[in-house]
Amino acid sequence: MSDPPQLIRPDDKGDALVLAGAWRLAQIGRLETALQTVSGPVKAIDARGIDALDAAGALLLLRLLERFELTPDDLLLQDDHQRLIKTLAAAMAEERPGASESTPFWLKVPERLGSTIVESAQHALRLIAFLGLSLQTLAATVFKPGQWRITATVHHMQKTGLDALPLVALLSFLVGAVVAFLGATVLRDFGAELFVVDLTTFAFLREFGVLLTAILLAGRTASAFTAQIGTMKSREEIDAIRTLGLDPIVLLVLPRLIALLIMLPLLSVVATLSGLLGGLAVATLSLGLPVEMYINRVYETATLSHYLTGLSKAPLFALVIALVGCLEGFKVTGTAQSVGERTTSAVVQSISLVIVINAFAAVFFMEMGW
Repeated sequence: MSDPPQLIRPDDKGDALVLAGAWRLAQIGRLETALQTVSGPVKAIDARGIDALDAAGALLLLRLLERFELTPDDLLLQDDHQRLIKTLAAAMAEERPGASESTPFWLKVPERLGSTIVESAQHALRLIAFLGLSLQTLAATVFKPGQWRITATVHHMQKTGLDALPLVALLSFLVGAVVAFLGATVLRDFGAELFVVDLTTFAFLREFGVLLTAILLAGRTASAFTAQIGTMKSREEIDAIRTLGLDPIVLLVLPRLIALLIMLPLLSVVATLSGLLGGLAVATLSLGLPVEMYINRVYETATLSHYLTGLSKAPLFALVIALVGCLEGFKVTGTAQSVGERTTSAVVQSISLVIVINAFAAVFFMEMGW
């Protein structure tokens, strides 16, 4: 049996506590009663005489250090008790509400900036690696018709394309009307209302047609891909797929990727036509331009190079949206909160990447004179 707990103040110094006995949960009541009698300045605690220590006793020691404003270095322990004290102290430091506020905010800014840059670089590397894995799997299945998932691909074509068609057409029509109206407001002062047709045609052929479609699908389709795959992972369905000897990339990623590669360019065509119809509505109802004049002006302004310049970005946008949505779904850790976080991340990343890629593409095409 261990000795009963004791608190001893040495007579020679008078500024240190010497602890002995068993510091366990069964003796906590007596220990707390004994500690209440201790007063005066204490500069160190010698706990090497403690022969039995558990988590309750270690917590009492840490509270004793806080009471006398001491540090863990002022506590002398046996070697086999050091690990328990350090582990419990680290846990208390993480749970303490104001622990992270000791460092001034302005010193945290470089740290936050650096961690954000590192995380962004890691996300980019994961996306590139996932792109390589998907393309490798696609190339391996091209000559294996037995692995083609035609039914799943058609299903996702309907979900990502046909179901999104009304929304894409409506929003593109409204944006086309707004562009034409704003252009008319400026050009009316110069008597050049006819050039509203050029503005609308040029904007939707090169930029707005494919960009609006990509942004809408990034918010609608990328989130759906992440939620679907994330829910499957949280239910361990992906583990079951691997157990059956099947490839999740073939079953889950390639049908979604191929469906989006097919449907996004088609939706971009619909968005361009809808935007031109929106400009037609404003030109005829607000500016009084005849329909025939508007159509002839569009025919004169629209060139194949402008159309191909805008449409060439559609497959790249589709690739980014599909890969980001699927990759974020595979990152789900198994909880409902993780599904929500990954879905939000997929939408933010896909929209941001679409806008950044479109900006670089616009500068590139302008410099090339296309």
